[in-house]
Amino acid sequence: MYLPGYYEYSCRVKIVAGHDALEGIPALLRHVGARRPLLVTDKGVAGAGLVDIVRQAIGDRLEIGAVADDVPPDSDLKVVHRLSALYRENGCDAMIAVGGGSVMDTAKGINIVVSERAEDLMKFSGSGALKRPLKPLIAVPTTAGTGSEVTLVAVIKDHERHLKMAFVSFFLLPDAAILDSRMTLSLPAPITASTGMDALTHAVEAYYCLSKNPLSDVTALAAIRLISGNLLKVVRKPSDREGRLAMANAATLAGMAFSNSMVGMVHTLGHATGSVCGVPHGVCMAILLPYGLEYNRHKREVVMGELLFPIGGPGIYGQTAPEDRTNRVIAYVRQLNEDLHEMTGGRHARFLGEVIDREGNPAVPRERLPDIARTALGDGSIFYNPEDLDYDDLLMVLEAAWEGMPLDSGRIRKG
Repeated sequence: MYLPGYYEYSCRVKIVAGHDALEGIPALLRHVGARRPLLVTDKGVAGAGLVDIVRQAIGDRLEIGAVADDVPPDSDLKVVHRLSALYRENGCDAMIAVGGGSVMDTAKGINIVVSERAEDLMKFSGSGALKRPLKPLIAVPTTAGTGSEVTLVAVIKDHERHLKMAFVSFFLLPDAAILDSRMTLSLPAPITASTGMDALTHAVEAYYCLSKNPLSDVTALAAIRLISGNLLKVVRKPSDREGRLAMANAATLAGMAFSNSMVGMVHTLGHATGSVCGVPHGVCMAILLPYGLEYNRHKREVVMGELLFPIGGPGIYGQTAPEDRTNRVIAYVRQLNEDLHEMTGGRHARFLGEVIDREGNPAVPRERLPDIARTALGDGSIFYNPEDLDYDDLLMVLEAAWEGMPLDSGRIRKG
């Protein structure tokens, strides 16, 4: 893919973090010449009072042009176009995205449409279609998981065609990311759990997949250390402001890592499962992460073993034989899912067959696994996975993940 030793790393996003970081938004927007932002969010975030906290922090130092609080849980092409019209009608000149991954992706999609004066967002899908800077965008994450506040990617779903389309460009990076502990204090335990596992997956895959580099390694390891030390704490005690800020920092560090090193089969299968069955991304990541480790360990045994250092600390790492370190890493991830399952009263799913949809029905019927495997073959992240994958490999992993059983090592491709 690249010459040995060659890599590229970029994070152009200004990070503003702290227990009162929101108060810096007006100055940040004035610095880039913006005075009338569109505030993009969703009903859940608004209903939790988080938009009110943002507006109070801004005060009368900035005029909000309009508030769009109807972003769906899964970013939607039609919504992007509708909110782009709202932006224009209200004379907005920037955006503040307050929410999780769907809100961030929606805001990035709006930014493409309004900046390019476009009628069809899909003309800019893929990589390299954007040729110039977009309107100012301030990202305020309300979950500690997606890392979208520092990624150059937006994923927008075309629900009519049941497709998730990726948009990739450095111009999609927000101008600033605001990490404020107030934004995650009210996050429900199951969402805290799944988004935390999302961040962990970003960091872990960034560390062992094919485009890892020295700088992405540093941010990945730092993220893993913060997550292993704080995820269970904030699920147990949601009001832990220091723990919440640590998780926000971890998610951003993990986002910096994987947006520069890419991810692998955990995301390949997670994207497909979300597309076919509508399962939230963080839930997919939590379930599939141990399978990514198991499937690739013969190619990345030593590298994976290094993850025990930020997870267990120098004592456990030093006391564990090198050949046993990857086993302990995989065991840690599985036990973490078990602990989160217990702490959330069973609402954190451990395997695909355990995921329930909003109506209380199985979200991933076993007969849909072939559809997921076929969809996964078209996901770009598959090319960065250490070991090759074909349809049969993907289906084998899905079947194990549906039951919650370890992979049969004898069936793992070893190319």
